[in-house]
Amino acid sequence: MTASAISTVAVIGAGTMGHGIAQVAAAAGFETRLYDVRADLVETGLTKIRANLDGGVAKGKVTEAQRTATLAALRGETELAAAVTGADLVVEAVPEKLALKQELFTKVAAHVASTAVLATNTSSLSVTAIAAGLPHPERVIGTHFFNPVHVMKLLEIVVGQQTAPEVLAAVQGWGAKLGKDCIVVRDSPGFATSRLGLVIGLEAIRMVEEQVASAEDIDKAMCLGYGFPMGPLKLTDLVGLDVRLNIAEYLAANLQQGDHFRPPALLREMVAAGKLGKKSGEGFYKW
Repeated sequence: MTASAISTVAVIGAGTMGHGIAQVAAAAGFETRLYDVRADLVETGLTKIRANLDGGVAKGKVTEAQRTATLAALRGETELAAAVTGADLVVEAVPEKLALKQELFTKVAAHVASTAVLATNTSSLSVTAIAAGLPHPERVIGTHFFNPVHVMKLLEIVVGQQTAPEVLAAVQGWGAKLGKDCIVVRDSPGFATSRLGLVIGLEAIRMVEEQVASAEDIDKAMCLGYGFPMGPLKLTDLVGLDVRLNIAEYLAANLQQGDHFRPPALLREMVAAGKLGKKSGEGFYKW
């Protein structure tokens, strides 16, 4: 498996991350299929891609020809077999549930070649555990993208205990073709980015909980004082408070330094109240 062997990409899950991954793959010239379980979910993902491209054209960052070529390389699917058959690389972007990801890849494996790379966009779960029980687990790797995918330059590649060196090399080459700067990390709870970013985000939530300062001023402190492009609380809104809660609970249970990741009561309360951030219209900010 080499980077040049990847020409067809299937993305499973048309939500926030999935449609973004599909967009950058298609924009880089890969034949791309975007799958979800319902037609309306697929169409919503495709609509967001068109909106992103239209925004890029309006800002002069995307040409009309690039917009046309990207959309021509992309198609939606609601049948899993049709989406993945013939794909050289399958990227899953489904919710952060280990059993769900394992079950999905088991189904995918029945329709793809033994050489097809199976990549997970998990931000914290074990790539080694996701690969467990799959045929040819050496082809499973982590590809942790960042939101919004078409803007953020980083791609965190996570190497599981079983991941083959040639699979890593192929995915590094693919990431470079997407225009991403890739880092490679060993499979460990939270990897590098979630582990570091979450500590800051959770501490910022505790500061709001303790009325140390407002969410706006805490974010301003980190942006103006430390050069963060976005404050940790606004970022939490974009990621989703429910997503951050799930990751925090997972890391608290699986890292020796678990107390660092103990979710604040305020985070649990906001999630229970449906204040999930941008996707629900309210989190630490109104959207």
